[in-house]
Amino acid sequence: MSSFPGEHKSPVDLGYGNFGCTHYRRRCKIRAPCCNEIFDCRHCHNESKDSMEVNPIDRHDIPRHELKRVICSLCDTEQEVQQQCFHCGVCMGKYFCSKCKFFDDDISKQQYHCNECGICRTGGKENFFHCNRCGCCYSTSLKDSHNCVERAMHHNCPVCFEFLFETTKGITVLPCGHTIHLECVKEMQQHFQYACPVCSKSYCDMSRVWKKLDQQVALTPMPQMYLNKMVWILCNDCGETSKVNFHIVAHKCLKCNSYNTKQTRGGPPPCSSSIEEIKR
Repeated sequence: MSSFPGEHKSPVDLGYGNFGCTHYRRRCKIRAPCCNEIFDCRHCHNESKDSMEVNPIDRHDIPRHELKRVICSLCDTEQEVQQQCFHCGVCMGKYFCSKCKFFDDDISKQQYHCNECGICRTGGKENFFHCNRCGCCYSTSLKDSHNCVERAMHHNCPVCFEFLFETTKGITVLPCGHTIHLECVKEMQQHFQYACPVCSKSYCDMSRVWKKLDQQVALTPMPQMYLNKMVWILCNDCGETSKVNFHIVAHKCLKCNSYNTKQTRGGPPPCSSSIEEIKR
């Protein structure tokens, strides 16, 4: 008899942490109901069947809620969807959702099922709330402060075009209410882009940049022929239209003092904005 404590594991715990894919740790594979092929998880299926290498006619995603068969990774027994293998008794996933047909051994993600979303999410149910108008779950810190946008996450990320509602990546809600991958926002900042790619509103405090632009405008006198030239502008931040003096550097909103504006009519087309250069 072995003298090592814990060597004899319960059949339920056999293989824990040793099976799965890059997406999930789990002790089963799935048979895709759409193409009848076996994959480690739905993401593995979608990466294989919806890639650029696949004939466009044959590309497809797995209908996740139609999954009916799984294969135990320890005994290779194919069976109906259930948490424990009926043949060897192993637990195929410490977290199991019968509604989503979802298995995961890594319960540190704090998975929970949202009935309103109709899918499982991570982060702990107590840390999130479901906004009925936005149609998705947000952090409780945003419960009384976010701007509602109808079906906010039921679209592709405006930067990388991945479908946000079912993404496994981190998502952030911009002050305007539009949603985007957190890593995509960080990439935008690396390229000095500080406006929402959907509505063009500034998503961070730009007051220091506007002050620098004030200085640059003051230090850049316009030629005599443009001194009294007036143009109409639209402010992307507050939505106000203003009639202002034309300037080659930028145009300032008369209502909110933002330089996040665009010329709508009158005067020669302005040169490319120097906001990015100033931010550097």
